[in-house]
Amino acid sequence: MTTPWLSVVMPTHNGERWIAGALASVAEAADSGIECILIDSSATPGTVGIARGFADRINIRIYQRHDLLPWTAKTNFGVEVAQAPHVCMLHQDDWWFPGRAETARRWTAAHPREAVLVNPSRLIDARGRRLGTWRCPLPAGGSIPREDLLERLLVQNFLSAPGIVFPRDAYLRVGGMDTALWYTADWDLYLKLAAVCTFFHCPEALTGFRIHGDSQTVSGSRDLVDFTGQLRVVLDRHAERLQPARRARILPAAEASIAVNVALAAAVHADYRALPNAAARLARLGPAGLRLYLRDSRLVDRLLPRIKAQLTGRFARAPAAGSAMALPCGVPVPAAARN
Repeated sequence: MTTPWLSVVMPTHNGERWIAGALASVAEAADSGIECILIDSSATPGTVGIARGFADRINIRIYQRHDLLPWTAKTNFGVEVAQAPHVCMLHQDDWWFPGRAETARRWTAAHPREAVLVNPSRLIDARGRRLGTWRCPLPAGGSIPREDLLERLLVQNFLSAPGIVFPRDAYLRVGGMDTALWYTADWDLYLKLAAVCTFFHCPEALTGFRIHGDSQTVSGSRDLVDFTGQLRVVLDRHAERLQPARRARILPAAEASIAVNVALAAAVHADYRALPNAAARLARLGPAGLRLYLRDSRLVDRLLPRIKAQLTGRFARAPAAGSAMALPCGVPVPAAARN
């Protein structure tokens, strides 16, 4: 078998309710140059059993690693054993839309190894129905100036995990994921990659990011002190990389972003006490600062789909194993994966 051009790293844990959709979306590309590396820590064999049902359609390697519980540790391992020069992540509850593989292949062939491709993601609910689009506040086409990328990314992580393709060597050189960060490790990674790589933005939404009641963000945000610390450490770690004038302009919006994110996380659990503080932070930004915040935070893109899901009853927990679930564009699922 020839060396793959893309490695898809998939950290999984008790993912039998989702994994068939994720793997089916990759299988639809029918590209033998893509390898999937699935690192599973589940207590039961369900996830691995479903994944093995795709072995005749996907070049897949499965590692059962009960010693690697955090998704960050599994991702680091997956990148280490990856054989392709470029890597992307696909979590068990996300998926690809048609054209994702073809676009990534064209781009990796045309750009140097020290380049990163990012694209928006469509937000989908527990059953795969579309809720909206999570866009990137970046110009399309050419490379993104490093200072522009850094200042926008410091205000808010607007890059979804399935929507980024990065060089394997660069990931390893910057130290990969910080396993102490359960929520913001990917944000921290993108900021580290921004220091050594050139970013390019494809404006087409080629990936799906699922929002549902079983997500780690929802469950982990119950501890607001820890949740706040996860956000705080990344901002503190990378803000000094901005030029002083830019830092002075961006920091108020970044601080307001943390306040808003914490307030919204608390509101998910019916705790609304932090909302007045978040509103006050936004008010103090003034018109110019508020425009900057709204541009970079993608607040509307992130919030409206969640409100829509709540109002329509679609912000739900995972459907029961074996129940009907929408898959992208009618992708067939192997019989072994349906059981």
